[in-house]
Amino acid sequence: MFERPLPGWLAWATDPEQLRRAPFLARSPLFVGLPRRLLGRLATRFFEKVYHPGEVIFEEGDPGRALFVVVEGAVEITRATAQGAYILNTLGPGDAFGELALIDDFPRSATARIVTMPGRLLILYKSDFDALMDGNPRIALVVMRNLSRLLAIYARRTPVLATESGRGPETAGPS
Repeated sequence: MFERPLPGWLAWATDPEQLRRAPFLARSPLFVGLPRRLLGRLATRFFEKVYHPGEVIFEEGDPGRALFVVVEGAVEITRATAQGAYILNTLGPGDAFGELALIDDFPRSATARIVTMPGRLLILYKSDFDALMDGNPRIALVVMRNLSRLLAIYARRTPVLATESGRGPETAGPS
């Protein structure tokens, strides 16, 4: 018998890397609650990139254009202060960061850098996420609900203090 190659779309859909992404994304707090079918659709929009230790993923002040999910390695999130870089968080496999890029067009509020062995990240650009949401409102609802929960946790964890000059609130940070 003649063996015919699989059509391009079917070969792509059965690619082990694509099949691995959906269950991996299901463990990320940002995508909890998405049905497997929708996770599969979402997973196809991500692409994977390897970064070397010390490599900057984005700098504070850069335009926010994508969400990142750590597959391997560790990512350090820092903010510039008068005393130097202040570490806000260190993230590992399954953690997502840069999520604000999905909802606004403001510059990055911190710097992200790979800190250990080569880091492997999944990247979802805002334009791809927006296109996916247009055709799948359930994805939009679940992700935005999870994002709202994460932002509420961040807000509760970071106290806001009034400034002495009375010009408005400022985030409490390191002294």
